[in-house]
Amino acid sequence: METDILMRALYLGLLIAVLGGWVLAEYRGRTGFALRSAMAWVLIILGGLAAYGLWNDIRPNLLPRQEATGGRVQTDRARDGHFYLTLEVNGTQINFMVDTGASGVVLGRDDVARLDIKTEGLAYLGQAQTANGTVRTARIWLKDVRLSDWEDTDLPAYVTEGEMEGSLLGMDYLNRYRLEIDGDTMVLTRR
Repeated sequence: METDILMRALYLGLLIAVLGGWVLAEYRGRTGFALRSAMAWVLIILGGLAAYGLWNDIRPNLLPRQEATGGRVQTDRARDGHFYLTLEVNGTQINFMVDTGASGVVLGRDDVARLDIKTEGLAYLGQAQTANGTVRTARIWLKDVRLSDWEDTDLPAYVTEGEMEGSLLGMDYLNRYRLEIDGDTMVLTRR
């Protein structure tokens, strides 16, 4: 392990010495110009890193993930390989991962809290098989669900006792649409 660190340090020192020697030879007598050039490159690199780090935050403003036109909703595949849709549930915007392998609509804990659904007293009578094992579920009803111009009332959904990041949009809801996936684009058309 120490040999690996020593070799990396030696390599980095050699690289700095070569680049430093080139800078000294190239910009001899022009120190001000060299410093301005170095500062410009530092700012370009920092700007690139900032744009990369903020890409997920600025992408929806530059490239909309979900677009409703002509009686259909279109969304692009996210960087993690999944499709996501934003639905308005009881007046609150909820992001769902589209999951054609899930039977129902399943709400994660954060979204349950955002929707002000009281979990005390729910009857966890059902079970769901997940990647993390079997979890108990309680059935609830979502009074008002909207996707673009389409509205559904009294949509069955489930709350789990297990840990789950985000919410899943399963076939109970997706069966109301014609679903097409073409490469990195998913299109939903109301049946």
